Parts: sequence; C-alpha cells; structure tokens
Amino acid sequence: MRLDKLIEEQLQTSRKEMKRLFLRGKVRVDGQVTLNESQNVDSQLHRIEVDGRMLLTKERYYLLAKPKGVVTAKRDAQHQTVFDLLRKEPMVEQLAPVGRLDRDTEGLLLMTSNGQLVYDLLHPTKKVIKVYQASINECVTEEDIADFAKGIVFLDGTTCQPAELTILSHDAEANTSEVELTISEGKFHQVKKMFLACGKKVTALKRTKMGPLTLESLEIGNYRELTFVELQQLKPYFR
Repeated sequence: MRLDKLIEEQLQTSRKEMKRLFLRGKVRVDGQVTLNESQNVDSQLHRIEVDGRMLLTKERYYLLAKPKGVVTAKRDAQHQTVFDLLRKEPMVEQLAPVGRLDRDTEGLLLMTSNGQLVYDLLHPTKKVIKVYQASINECVTEEDIADFAKGIVFLDGTTCQPAELTILSHDAEANTSEVELTISEGKFHQVKKMFLACGKKVTALKRTKMGPLTLESLEIGNYRELTFVELQQLKPYFR
C-alpha cells in the first residue's frame, strides 16, 4: 500500500497534515526516516512508524492456478471468472490480477489487493520473467530456438524481446512438440503470436512461473495465500 494513503487512512490526517509528518521526519520505514510518500509498504515486510505509532497494513496475496475456461475479469455474463474462484475470501472486491491469462490458458496468476505492486510487476522496465509450457501443432526446430533468441517479429511488424525457447519433447509420428518458453514482457496474446510468426500454432498453454513465484504442487483450479517466504521474494518489487 502507498505510504501516504496508509497514513491518511489510519491516522485520519488531511493531505496537508500527512505531508507535514514527512517534512518533520516523523515517518520511518524499517527504522529509517523516509520522504518517499509513494513508497509501497506492507507491515508483513516493513516496520512502519509514524510519529511514534506503528501502522499495520491489511494487503492480501493469493497464488491461483487458473483453469482453462475461466476468464481474468471481475464479471462475465457467460463464463466463470477468477474472482468467482476467490469469492469466499475477504477483500475479494479489492483484489486485482497481476496481468491476464487468456480464457483457454491455464496456470499461475497472482491476485492481490496491493495495487502498487500490480503496477510495478507489470511495468516494462522491471522485466519480470514469465515461464510457459506449451503444446505446439508441429515439431519445433533449432531454427525456431535461434529465431526466438534473436527476437520474434509478429506478422504486423511488432518486434519482441529475445526469449528462451526450450524443446521438452517431440512426437515425430504426430508431428507435435512440447516446449518451455521464458519471456520478460507481456504483449497481448504474445506466446501464441510468437509461434504464429513461425508458422506454428499453440494448442495448449500453461504459465508455470512469474518472477520468483512458481506453481509447484498447486493443482489447477486451486489457490492459496502466499507464504511469508514468497512475499519476501517479492520485496525487491516494492518501491
């Protein structure tokens, strides 16, 4: 949560009073005086002290293994949404997904009430890696690997950043491949468009990793709160 918003909400200060606390050196994070009003803080990770009073945040963080057929939206007239899956949790209306997964894509999706963290994890300068496993309708080649490493150019001329493509298996008889792809950007339908640019089609797609977070043993359709260790791993993205 933004530090200025936290002070205003919990101490019931006006905007002017909040700014005065910073100017008087009354705001400390982890024992250090800070003048950064927009700093993203969480009391699980930071010691937040304002004029001798400790402030606590109530942010929520959920790791969701999104199933196919579920849309990344708050409401949908035809399809189940990721918010439907979390409906029984507190603060569900304050949650936001970190990025989007297509309806027919499954896998890791971080849901959080920390809007500043959502923004920072998605910002292009952060280059947060995302790892996908994909089924391809043709055999992926060493030439494809080289093209991905150079930077795929979409059919409309858009150039992607270099990506790491790994062939996991081939089925020569069916002429299909299983691959793993690591990218550090998030263009619309990026993975599918990258393979289309190579004349191939993604027939199944699953995100297995985003930044330091991984699905590990979380089964598709389930979710859980982040562990403290996982939250600590996200601390470098708090600014």
